[in-house]
Amino acid sequence: MTARTLSEIGEFGLIARLAKGIHLQKNIIKGIGDDAAVLPFTKEKHLLFTTDLLCAGVHFSAKENGRLVGRKALACSLSDIAAMGGVATSAVVSIGLPKTCRLRYVEDIYRGMNGLAKEFCVSIVGGDTIQSPCLIVNVALLGEVERSHLVLRSGAKAGDKIFVTGPLGRSFPTKKHLSFTPRLSEARKLVQSFKPSAMIDISDGLAADLGHILQESEKSAILDVTSIPLSKDATLDNALFDGEDFELLFTTSAGVAKKLFGQNALKVFCIGEIVRGPRKLFLRDNRGYLKALKPKGYTHF
Repeated sequence: MTARTLSEIGEFGLIARLAKGIHLQKNIIKGIGDDAAVLPFTKEKHLLFTTDLLCAGVHFSAKENGRLVGRKALACSLSDIAAMGGVATSAVVSIGLPKTCRLRYVEDIYRGMNGLAKEFCVSIVGGDTIQSPCLIVNVALLGEVERSHLVLRSGAKAGDKIFVTGPLGRSFPTKKHLSFTPRLSEARKLVQSFKPSAMIDISDGLAADLGHILQESEKSAILDVTSIPLSKDATLDNALFDGEDFELLFTTSAGVAKKLFGQNALKVFCIGEIVRGPRKLFLRDNRGYLKALKPKGYTHF
C-alpha cells in the first residue's frame, strides 16, 4: 500500500491523526480541538494556553516590514485567547533567523510585538533563538478566563443565531492580516453580558471555521448570503474562504440575540442560524433556496 501524504489527508486530518496518540492527563479540561488548551488553575479561573507558528513566505512576505511581522505574530495568539473569552497574560517568543538577517530587522520584529503587548498588558517573559533557512516566529501565550465565562467550540445548539464581529474577505490584498486588532475587548463584553454558546476566531475562513464549530457541536448551520458582511471589494467567495480575517465567529441563543440587536456597545452581524443535523453547512440565497456548502478554507497541506 502506498504511504499517504500530507496533501492527501490535509492539515486537519493530520491534527486528528496525531491527537489520537497524544497523552492527556485526566485533569486537563480541554486539549487539542479548540482555539486554546484549557488547564486547571484556581477555584475561580481556568488557565488558557495557545501557540502560533508563523513562517516567511506563508504568513507574511519575506520582504514585509519587521514591525508588522512581530505585531502579527503576537496578534494571532491574542485572537485565540479572545475566542475562548479570556484575558492574555504572558508570552514566550521563539524565533528562527537566517544568518544574513539584519540586526535592525530583528529589533523591528520585537518592537512590533512589544507595542501590541503593551496595548493588551501582556508580558513577554522569555523565548529562544535558532539559525533557520528562513524567518520563523513562534509565540506561546498564556491567558486566563473565569470558569463561568469560558466559551468552547462545542456549545452551539439548534436555534442559536450565528454572528461575526466584522466584515470578511481580502485580508491578504488589503494587509488586514498584518494590522488587525485582536477582538479581546469584544470577547470580554460578549462573555460578561451575552453568554455566547460557542466561539472561534476566523483564521482559516468563515466556512472552514464555522465547520469546526459544527464538528465539535455536532450540529448543522444555514448562512444567509445577504447578511454576510463583506470587506471593501470582497466577493462572497472571499468572505467564505479567504481566511486571516481574525474576526470572532460566535453563536448565541435566540433570546440573547434579541438583546444584542438592542444595544450599541458591540457592532456585530447576524449571518445565519444553527440547525439540527449531521454537521452540514448550507447557504441560503435571497430567494430562500438552500445550497450545500463545503466547509473549506485555507489549509497548509
